[in-house]
Amino acid sequence: MTGSSAVRVLVDATAVPADRGGVGRYVDQLLPALRDQDVDVVVASQRRDVEHYRSLVPGALVLPAPAAVARRPVRLLWEQVGLPVLAARAGVQVLHSPHYTMPLVASVPVVTTLHDATFFTQPEVHLRSKRVFFRAWTRVSLRRARRCVVPSQATADELARATGAVDGRVDVAHHGVDPVSFHVPTDAERAAARAHLGLRARRYVAFLGTIEPRKNVPTLIAAWVAACAELTDPPALVVAGGRGWDTDLDAALAAVPPHLEVLLPGYLPLDLLAGFLGGAEVVAYPSLGEGFGLPVLEAMASGAAVLTTPVLALPEVGGDAVAYAASDAGALAVALGALLADAPRRAELAAAAVARAATFTWSECARVHAETYRCVAGRPQPRR
Repeated sequence: MTGSSAVRVLVDATAVPADRGGVGRYVDQLLPALRDQDVDVVVASQRRDVEHYRSLVPGALVLPAPAAVARRPVRLLWEQVGLPVLAARAGVQVLHSPHYTMPLVASVPVVTTLHDATFFTQPEVHLRSKRVFFRAWTRVSLRRARRCVVPSQATADELARATGAVDGRVDVAHHGVDPVSFHVPTDAERAAARAHLGLRARRYVAFLGTIEPRKNVPTLIAAWVAACAELTDPPALVVAGGRGWDTDLDAALAAVPPHLEVLLPGYLPLDLLAGFLGGAEVVAYPSLGEGFGLPVLEAMASGAAVLTTPVLALPEVGGDAVAYAASDAGALAVALGALLADAPRRAELAAAAVARAATFTWSECARVHAETYRCVAGRPQPRR
């Protein structure tokens, strides 16, 4: 609900991809949560998403961008020219650009979200075009935006170290987890995920995410082979998510012994994810670095025993409720083998994970955003 004191904010959702990837999950969860923080939300949207946002945030003004912004170069140009005009016409006090880029000239203060610092900390795991683009725009936004929002203290610290341009204008808003989609699954939900994957009663190790170099999937495959090759009842490995640009994946798959099974089902429907994650023996996420690590949090909320790496934001999310290993195949194999052999430890981690995940809410994320908006609009409230 919003009142007469509400700050009016235009959130530019035109950067949200059709597959509702990372930025899409963030925007889709943030917008309805802002309504409870006395924020009058206005949404700029691609035309394909207009009805989606109207149903997601009932009563909010949803403004369609020109159809041509579906093409990325056009969207970036429109962001500079058309978006500021849209913000002025909508009478907003703040413009929020939620994905690195922003209009360089606007009649209202701009807040920008910077999702991670790995374009600086691990440039080699990104495509060169993305590395150049996002490093440049991160620097621009840190200089030009009135304030920036990041999802973790680790990201804020790394951006300060890499750019020297933070200057106290960065606010940390941890992502939340959607308890409707991510919860300890029922037996029926576990069975539905298994049926979709064709696993029946077989146990499995799970990975969920885009298969890109930063996610370290070929190393996970090698570690799983080393941990499971001598087991009489080895678990399958299920690598779910979009097929990215990891050129080492095929070689890793070719090295898997014939008695072990790897499944690559691609994207899984959202309603199967809790059953998939919570039904795994272990959820392994050996990332080389994350700005936050939403897949880890979602696995935790689903009651999974999670194995991840102690780098960048991942310990900030997992705390003592997940297991950690270095990102090389040898360390991962030892840690994975130990977890597969220790059911009480897995149960202990699962219980701790559920409790810790419950402390990350989209309501709290929205509260930090609302305070940032009020600050740049000249109506700050004391920060808690």
